[in-house]
Amino acid sequence: MKILVLADQESKSLYEYFTPEKIKDIDLIISCGDLRAEYLSFFATFSRAPVFYVHGNHDCQYKECPPEGCICIEDNIVTYKGIRIMGLGGSMEYIPDAPYQFTERKMEQRIRRMWWKIKKNKGFDILVTHAPAYQLNDLPDLPHKGFSCFRDLLDKYSPRYFLHGHVHANYGSSFKRIDQYGDTTVVNGYEYWIIEYPACL
Repeated sequence: MKILVLADQESKSLYEYFTPEKIKDIDLIISCGDLRAEYLSFFATFSRAPVFYVHGNHDCQYKECPPEGCICIEDNIVTYKGIRIMGLGGSMEYIPDAPYQFTERKMEQRIRRMWWKIKKNKGFDILVTHAPAYQLNDLPDLPHKGFSCFRDLLDKYSPRYFLHGHVHANYGSSFKRIDQYGDTTVVNGYEYWIIEYPACL
């Protein structure tokens, strides 16, 4: 199963120079945030794959005009072809009360409110966020600092994949496209990346 992961930067190759062949084998599209609603709607229109998304810290326009034909998975666990996908968008709060920005405590509260969904689904296979986890390919400045509670989720549930964005490839040498944390493969979806998810386990 091929999953196209998107985040932060529009791909000229996939968008401006689009041809159907480029995404004809894609089974699922997941956005990790900070992309125009029109960009996601484009993929929902021209791909046979569903488009799931969480909010980035700059996605305030989604409140008025959310991506058409796409499915928001914020604070939810959605199962697609047997794969349990959990969504938690937003970044660390650096502007008080800004939409899609959260303190560590507020993010912990969001996770606690999901306890029944996690229990009902017996965990999750893919964690989708916008921000990274604390000290797992994040940056030292507050806006790009990761959440410790994301590491707690990885430690407790060991999902197969952790997909995030927020840390751009042009931010410096600390950028990592792929990393490993225990049993979890960590993918920074900046611009785009394709992962091969094993068939139903």
